[in-house]
Order: sequence, then structure tokens, then C-alpha cells
Amino acid sequence: MTRCRPLPASPFIPPREMNRSVRPATEPRLIPYITQREGEDAAPDNLIIVRHACGPRLYYADEDAQGRDRPLRGVLWARCGFNPVDEHKMPTGEPQWKLMHPYRQMLTMQALRCQVCTQPARTPLGFIFLAGPKDEDPSWATLRTNQPPVCPKHARAAAALCPHLEKNPMVFLAKSAPLYGVLGTLYGLNANQVVHVAAQPDDALPFGHPDIATLLASQLIRRLSSFRVVGMDELMQELPARAT
Repeated sequence: MTRCRPLPASPFIPPREMNRSVRPATEPRLIPYITQREGEDAAPDNLIIVRHACGPRLYYADEDAQGRDRPLRGVLWARCGFNPVDEHKMPTGEPQWKLMHPYRQMLTMQALRCQVCTQPARTPLGFIFLAGPKDEDPSWATLRTNQPPVCPKHARAAAALCPHLEKNPMVFLAKSAPLYGVLGTLYGLNANQVVHVAAQPDDALPFGHPDIATLLASQLIRRLSSFRVVGMDELMQELPARAT
């Protein structure tokens, strides 16, 4: 049986770093940490809405008393199963390449860890964020992203493994990437006072938005406000130069 309770958001304990120069026979193929695995299913729907003086608020009927269902700024987070981990502390199971595990996405985005290996993602050039080739207009002054950063070691791997990036991502080098808000599903009460899906917003809600009280979040969003766009080859050339 998979575990549907989310793990504590902190402290962040990254998987053990693996030596990629010598590939043991038991080492699994490279799969990003944030990728949801087969068997890591959403928990049964047991949501309730309670009316308060300040307005309605969404809860789990059996919400965790330690606050693990609200790991960040009091926002209710989507529950999802957790498969066992391997000897490298990485999730097991066949990858569901088009899905990000909601809790692992949140952990890596919150801590600015690499979405592939969970190691710190900061580089001398800033943080490396990847986007699909048609996702963003690089001329905009600010952008929002649901993709956790990548470390230099796994930038090319992330581009190759993620179907959304089409092996040709836009690369954003960001000096600043503050938390912006969350993406998820809005719930409400129907005419029979039964909890139901009210809306599936295309855009993230910023922290402080009144609708967050009835949102079940599944992705944490950061805002890129000080960045430049480079090619993958240019990035790989610049990083060693800045490290020396």
C-alpha cells in the first residue's frame, strides 16, 4: 500500500550524491526526483469546506494535526502516495514522465534544489531554470515558473528527459526567483452543500489571494524577475569560466 500522508517539508534531506563517472550495475537509470512514479496515486477525496467569519476554508476531513497537509504558508497541499525509496534515497517505480509529484515539486522548488538530484541548485551565474521552447516570451520583464531549478550537472539531462522541454528548452539564468504563489484546483459547495470542483485555474494564484482558502495546491510557483536567456551550449561554456 502506498503512503498517502505527505512527509514533513523540513528539514530537507537530499538523496545521497552518486558518482556518475563509475556506473554500478545496481544504479537505476536517471529519473528526475520530481517525476511522479507508477503507484504514487492521489489520495481518496475527503475534502470538506468550513465556513468561518472570514469566509469558507478548505480542509481534509482527517487533516494532519502537525500541519504536514499545509507545509507552506498555510496552503492546503494535494496528497499523493509515496513509493519506497532505493539505496540512493530516490523514489522507485516506473516514471510517469508527464506528471510531477506535487509534494516533491514543492520541496525542491521551496528549497531551490535541483529537480533531478535534489542537490543545491545555486551556481556562480545564478539559478538555472528551464522552460519549453514555446512556453515563455523572453522579452517579458518577469516570468513565472512551476519548474524547479536544475544544477549544472543535470541541466542537459533534464532537457533530454522531460517531454515538455522537447530537448530544446529556453534556459533562464536568474539572480532572483522569489516565491510567487501556487497552482491547483478551486473547490466550492454545490446546491446540495457537497464539496465539488469549482474551477481549474490556468494561472497561479499569488500568496495572499482570497481564493487560496479554498484551493488544493499541487505546484509551487516562483517568479523570475532578474534573469537573462542563454542557450544550453552557452551555459555550459560560461559555467566553468565563472567557477575558476
